[in-house]
Amino acid sequence: MLNLTVKGMSCQHCVKAVTNAIQELDANAKVEIDLPSGQVAVQSSAPDAKLREAIAEAGYEIVA
Repeated sequence: MLNLTVKGMSCQHCVKAVTNAIQELDANAKVEIDLPSGQVAVQSSAPDAKLREAIAEAGYEIVA
């Protein structure tokens, strides 16, 4: 399970964009997003680096 804090998500469109970006890499990925806190939990067989890259390419910043 990969747990990230993602900055820049403010609405359900953002949730969908992040979820879609992850699921383009792994259609079976399980994505849980807590919008108020910016927490994104991903269960996927894709490498963590690729998941981070997909979120960044969707236009969102991952907080270290």
